[in-house]
Amino acid sequence: MKLVESAIAHNQITVFSKTTCPFCTATKRLFSDKFPDVPVKILELDLLEEGPAIQAYLAQKTGQRTVPNVFVNSQHIGGNDTTQAAYHNGKLSTMLQI
Repeated sequence: MKLVESAIAHNQITVFSKTTCPFCTATKRLFSDKFPDVPVKILELDLLEEGPAIQAYLAQKTGQRTVPNVFVNSQHIGGNDTTQAAYHNGKLSTMLQI
């Protein structure tokens, strides 16, 4: 799906999210609080007409059916738990060269 691949390829951080998801909120807060100078592309799937198709494509691409679905430097990180763990073990800082 062109929209997904373009977002992943052209943004250092891409978060596929839903506005009502508390795990998505935690992930977005992590990036805004800990990496405020790094732009984050957020696609709120529940606000996009093609949201269900995007989520289905992401499930096929990554094996992950849930949101948030996070990519850093075009590399799939995973959901909130794996993103938080990547922050705490220093992987995110290394990937973002911070």
